[in-house]
Amino acid sequence: MANPQPLLCEKAPLKINGLQKTLEIAILFFFVCVLVYRLLSLRDHGFVWLLAFTCESWFAFNWVLTLIIQWTPVEYKTYPHNLLQEYVIHLPPVDMFVTTADAKLEPPIITVNTVLSLLAVDYPTHKLACYVSDDGCSPLTLYSLIEASKFAKLWVPFCKKYHVQVRAPLRYFSDNPILSSYSPSGFLQEWTKMKDEYEKLCQKIEDAVQNLAPLDFSRDNVDFAHIDSRNHPTIIKVIWETKERISNGLPHLVYVAREKHPNHSHHYKAGAMNALTRVSGVMTNAPFMLNVDCDMYANNPKIVLHAMCLLLGFKHEKGAFVQFPQMFYNILKDDPCGSKVDEAVKKIWPGLAGIQGPFYAGTGCFHRRKVIYGSSLTDNEGILASKIHIMCTNRLNKECLGNSPELIRSATQILLEENIDQPDDLSCAVDAAYQVAHSEFEHDTLWGKKVGWVYGSVTEDILTGMKIHARGWKSILCMPEPPGFLGTAPSTIHVMLIQRKRGVTGLLEILFSKNCPIFATLYAKLEFRQCLAYLWILIWGLHSIPDLCYALLPAYCLITNSHFLPKVQEPALIIFAAVFLIKHLNTLHSNLDSGRSIRAWWNQLTVGPWSKILSLTASLFGVITVVFKLLGISEVTFEVTQKEQNSSSSDQEATYDARFTFDESPIFVPATALLFLHFTALVTAALGLQPPAHGVNGAGLGELMCSVWVVLCFWPFVRGLFGEGKYGIPMATIVKSAVLALLFMHFCPKNTTS
Repeated sequence: MANPQPLLCEKAPLKINGLQKTLEIAILFFFVCVLVYRLLSLRDHGFVWLLAFTCESWFAFNWVLTLIIQWTPVEYKTYPHNLLQEYVIHLPPVDMFVTTADAKLEPPIITVNTVLSLLAVDYPTHKLACYVSDDGCSPLTLYSLIEASKFAKLWVPFCKKYHVQVRAPLRYFSDNPILSSYSPSGFLQEWTKMKDEYEKLCQKIEDAVQNLAPLDFSRDNVDFAHIDSRNHPTIIKVIWETKERISNGLPHLVYVAREKHPNHSHHYKAGAMNALTRVSGVMTNAPFMLNVDCDMYANNPKIVLHAMCLLLGFKHEKGAFVQFPQMFYNILKDDPCGSKVDEAVKKIWPGLAGIQGPFYAGTGCFHRRKVIYGSSLTDNEGILASKIHIMCTNRLNKECLGNSPELIRSATQILLEENIDQPDDLSCAVDAAYQVAHSEFEHDTLWGKKVGWVYGSVTEDILTGMKIHARGWKSILCMPEPPGFLGTAPSTIHVMLIQRKRGVTGLLEILFSKNCPIFATLYAKLEFRQCLAYLWILIWGLHSIPDLCYALLPAYCLITNSHFLPKVQEPALIIFAAVFLIKHLNTLHSNLDSGRSIRAWWNQLTVGPWSKILSLTASLFGVITVVFKLLGISEVTFEVTQKEQNSSSSDQEATYDARFTFDESPIFVPATALLFLHFTALVTAALGLQPPAHGVNGAGLGELMCSVWVVLCFWPFVRGLFGEGKYGIPMATIVKSAVLALLFMHFCPKNTTS
């Protein structure tokens, strides 16, 4: 009798906390009660009541979507030791992609640490290849990678010899180094030597960045002489090529700067990923691909093994990609920037895993190459590959993958799931790689449409993942311990606002286009609940409109002496108070359950991803940007955000009180104007300067408390009014905000019947 195949992974339902479920159902119940109360009393009130009802309907709708996502959470368990026992000889090759776009905003040392962590993962090195896409075409990046490859020859054997857990040296050699649980003979000497070598590497890179050590443009950097980062030919360098099957050796390391030309659209990161896919296809052609951002290092050395357990272990439901949640290591004490994503990791991600799978997050993701090439789950790959081959021979290949015979040949192997022979010499494939990285290669092909990363949004990750789900594929969530990848969270509010605005803009681009998930459900294979999940994330930016309206209501009512809430003596006020209290108790419970402080909860409430501040600044401007695009006034641009290296806890403590900064950007005007409006409303109510109310319809305690709550939610802006330098709101912003507030008050009616 044959031995049973070892178990590689398991999928199991995740138990939901009883208190959490009770609170969530209670919130939904009270939302329904609020809407019923509004409907029953709508005739007796005016426009203010109708506006409140509209906003509350939106909030209730969003809460329903949230609950639907969290209905059936699941978790996946992986057993990498079983994979090593049974499949070690037949483990598939993996191509690893690292993307960077600006050597100034994304310092080379950060990219180097990410690359070093990937080169040192626990996987047969001759089956790994690391490609670094440099969309900034910077000689600094290439120089840093060349120097890093020299250090890697010492670093990788050291990590594997002593089973080092954290293999990004920036983090390993931090204030509290994570040493092995044992100290064998010679370990301390090797550790000291390794730290010295890393410091030398950092110094070399820093000298190059500061122009203290001029780069030699006569050798490796000759292609960068007088280079224009926006108009340059393709540059591909094989930095390191592994030719021996050594367990602690180095994987292939290849530098890629795709061609750029001002007359051709380059589609930002999506274009870079497609170029990497083609370059790797003609060079190593691994059936699986990992992509990470330059600041997202491998925190778990067994990440590739965990991913392969899931991609190889589920025969009955093939996963298109395995997604690791995006998590961060540089969260400051009490999370003053509201960057931590505990709630999403604990609730949203497992909930998505129980539907058609998690969203593609753009980093920390393992892909099947054949899925990226456009394969559907129900496709007969043999027929599809034959069609591609026929197109190639009939000179019609430009309609699909482009006019590269090498790429067509490699794609056919992938679609037929043939065994891929590892190349003996990467340099032999460089010429073909140059061809497929050409700026005109995608012209009249399906790249960016049905093949590769999809164009049409600056959030190409969500769009590409949705297209994959629409073809019938599922995705798989992987949450090992320790986490697979860790990155750098936004260190200032300015960076967070840029990220949020870019994200909202891209999501709304998808929503208001032919790529809307509703069409994918009606005409493709996107499941209904998965469609609702995509709608939940795509409408994220639209929350800014009801948020703004609802935040204006208390001030409006205090100024005009009207009301949008029941009076204190009315029992219905309890319903509104219950929604408010239970909703915030729910978030507080989630934070405390994750071991976070009350102050961290408050920071999440004021500046976190779902806060009013981000909603009425970045999200609001994201909506405006998309409206301008739809009207043909302007186009959307991709903004690269500043990445910072910060591994020292002392540095984090030193910068704790200096994170919320302001500038003269108009993005701060709406929130500042709203704050002025509420100050004015509170003073008006306190001094009794309101117009006379009609009967008992004047403003009451509910409106007063809501106005105070809005001020508290925008407390960082209150501090900004009294701050100095970059920590204070600029006078230009204050003047514009004051004018807006005065205009709003001017148009408020002197008498109201609401």
